[in-house]
Amino acid sequence: MDRITRRAYKLADGRDLIYFDDADTTLGPERGPDLREPAVRPPTATMRQDVLTGEWISIAAARQNRVVLPPSHLDPLAPASPDNPSEIPSRYDVAVFENKSPSFGPGLVGPGDSGPGAPEGLDDLARIGLGRSRQSVGRCEVVCFSPEHTGSLAGVTLSRMRTVVEAWADRTAALSALPGVEQVFPFENRGEAIGVTLHHPHGQIYAYPYITPRTAQLIRTIGTYGGTLFEDILSFEQQSGRVLLRGEHWTAFVPFAARWPLEVHMLPHRHVPDLAATTGEERDEFSRLYGRLLRGVDALYSTPTPYISAWHQAPVNVHRDDVRLMLQLTSPRREENKLKYLAGSEAAMGAFIADIPPETAAARLRAAIDKEEAVA
Repeated sequence: MDRITRRAYKLADGRDLIYFDDADTTLGPERGPDLREPAVRPPTATMRQDVLTGEWISIAAARQNRVVLPPSHLDPLAPASPDNPSEIPSRYDVAVFENKSPSFGPGLVGPGDSGPGAPEGLDDLARIGLGRSRQSVGRCEVVCFSPEHTGSLAGVTLSRMRTVVEAWADRTAALSALPGVEQVFPFENRGEAIGVTLHHPHGQIYAYPYITPRTAQLIRTIGTYGGTLFEDILSFEQQSGRVLLRGEHWTAFVPFAARWPLEVHMLPHRHVPDLAATTGEERDEFSRLYGRLLRGVDALYSTPTPYISAWHQAPVNVHRDDVRLMLQLTSPRREENKLKYLAGSEAAMGAFIADIPPETAAARLRAAIDKEEAVA
């Protein structure tokens, strides 16, 4: 969408800040400077290898200093005011900035902070050994969906949703180009039951220095099944009774083997590795369908539903012809006042037990989508 405008700035400590103005924005082109005194950024965290699994664990102690559920007048994601020198100096539509206390970065591959060196590629990370450490290079960014302290992505206008999608795609491309980044992950944690520390409607983007465990398992599955996995999944689910929404370019469905009480996957109808590879028409349709889905999710109960919305994208440098872009939205909410907790079987062994049949969950969610649209 050509009318969505991107404006790049720097915060006082050198972090990137990018404004994305809606196509129908009422804002002027100028943005104010960050008037805060520059602060020292924390050093890049260290990640350690779990020798039992080969997975890498980032030890990011600076995250302990994050603000937790501040009052509205001290919202760090609201536009700055004389009484609230926030992260974003000016009024905005959508804003993206580097996280002040990141899990990955600010260091990248190359000269970095003192301590262990940066990863030397995927082969280096794949080796198994006791006491292995590397720098947690990469980038973590915050995506603010609205300047308002309260609200949700479900409640934004179609124009604003389209701006958010454009921001995700833009940042996917930019972060994928950073040295040492192997996978880019846009996501939204919504609700205190999920563990959010800010009420302000926002999401995040992680740029990892490795391929994440979930994606590594997916790659192994594709190796066993064959390269038509996603094409076959889409055809299989489109013929099921679990489809929620279907357009020209996307289908949303409750998957056959859903783990969570509420779980929805959205697949594009053609193979694309990530958001940066989608067309304008695909982004337009996704914006419409995703808004309908989120409003339906909130119509299930009398209070907003907590969820994690996760963009599963192909790795930056490998398997881009095999791994298809997919959105997965999950919620632990199984009834109005009941949550699914990851107890012994799930948390310790990774062996999920589903509480609600996927067909039942799909029927409930379809009814909620229809109900919300009838009221609207």
